[in-house]
Amino acid sequence: MNYELARNFVYRNARPLDMARWKYMFENGSKEDVLNALIAYQNEDGGFGHGLEPDYWNPDSSPIQTEVATEIIKEINLMDKNHPIIQGILNYLSSGKDFDGHTWSFTVAANNDYPHAPWWHFESYQETSYNPTASLIGFILKFGDNNSQLFELACTLAKEAYGYIKLNFPLESMHTVACFVKLYEYIKESSINDLLDIEEFRALLQKQIQHVITYDTSKWAIDYVCKPSLFIESKNSDFYMSNKEICDYECRFISDTQKSDGTWDITWSWTDYTEQWNISKNWWKSDLIIKNIRFIKAINNNNFS
Repeated sequence: MNYELARNFVYRNARPLDMARWKYMFENGSKEDVLNALIAYQNEDGGFGHGLEPDYWNPDSSPIQTEVATEIIKEINLMDKNHPIIQGILNYLSSGKDFDGHTWSFTVAANNDYPHAPWWHFESYQETSYNPTASLIGFILKFGDNNSQLFELACTLAKEAYGYIKLNFPLESMHTVACFVKLYEYIKESSINDLLDIEEFRALLQKQIQHVITYDTSKWAIDYVCKPSLFIESKNSDFYMSNKEICDYECRFISDTQKSDGTWDITWSWTDYTEQWNISKNWWKSDLIIKNIRFIKAINNNNFS
């Protein structure tokens, strides 16, 4: 893998947010620079919009785009519960907006007024989905005030979510499974030991991860498939050792499939909004570069020096 080619592409093409993420992770950049770029996507209600998720150009706040913001907060290891960005997210989640009492919406009606990928198109009927709800529950458990109504609600919702995955096991959606993995990790980080059976949850997720990973690696370069990096960020993951072989393969796959401009293929596309998709595709390339190099660095202990 050619690190300099990847770096050059990011420097030439990335959004300010992704440029700040790159510098933070690989060049001793500032956490504050990431947060200053991230807050540009936050609305007055505390939720996130404005195309933070590149397939989702709705400027209004939505649960999905807000969950993407929580991933970046986790990525830079922001721990300050009183940080304005975190408090804003908690305010949005406590407002009841885009929430039916059990789950936050997967899509919102205003999506249809802006360029978006087909899977973000709003339909009046939505099946129950814990993408992004399971992850958002975990965020509240980690950052919320333990004495707040929101925290109490999150404890109830966590039990409901756990009941859902047990009842509907195995789930087929890799992104929903990823949200449950985040819930598990948030609960462990928060040391909330009496909320549910964490060891049973871990064992269930291990089986669930192995159910959704695409082991036919001939599809990896051409199809939108499930790879272990969606669930496993480092060797410290509780799910790394039992998936070590496929993680090692993904590192080799990343190294072997980099393109001449330093990027990797984007294996999905929109059916409409061709001009906007070309812009989003370029944004995704920098995001994928960051995630691929971060994964190799974490699994192979490669500092690219």
